[in-house]
Amino acid sequence: MVIEMIFNGSVHKYGDNVNTDVIIPARYLNTSEEKELAAHCMEDIDADFSARVKPGDIIVAGKNFGCGSSREHAPLAIKASGISCVIAESFARIFYRNCINIGLPILECPDCFKIQNADMLKIETDSGKITIQGTEEVLSALPFPDFIEQIIRSGGLLNKNVL
Repeated sequence: MVIEMIFNGSVHKYGDNVNTDVIIPARYLNTSEEKELAAHCMEDIDADFSARVKPGDIIVAGKNFGCGSSREHAPLAIKASGISCVIAESFARIFYRNCINIGLPILECPDCFKIQNADMLKIETDSGKITIQGTEEVLSALPFPDFIEQIIRSGGLLNKNVL
């Protein structure tokens, strides 16, 4: 069964250089329990995030999202909070790979600065098409190479259905 990679959700917008220490603060790294990580996701940069986020929502950020330490807890916290996809102008390389490893879709979009907080988006990862609903403006993200798409569709590298 092929999982369709189309996401619809409301935007939570952040700036440049959002590091893993604010995605999930170090004081919560004593657990790998996903619900606990989700409860503290983004709290040092956005104290109300965990109360506002809804399943399917989307994080949009500027340059170098996920910089800092290589902790796997950061993408786990994001995914466990219900975020369906992360869009940024660029990602820290280790964070990017950690997201793929756990099956969290992330897209690089040079024009993501046009997306505003609380915008509703439709994302088609196969083509890299991002539509800002309401204005119907279409942005282009880099689509995944086939092998990465397969990993994400399978739920990540640790999922037994991969490759």
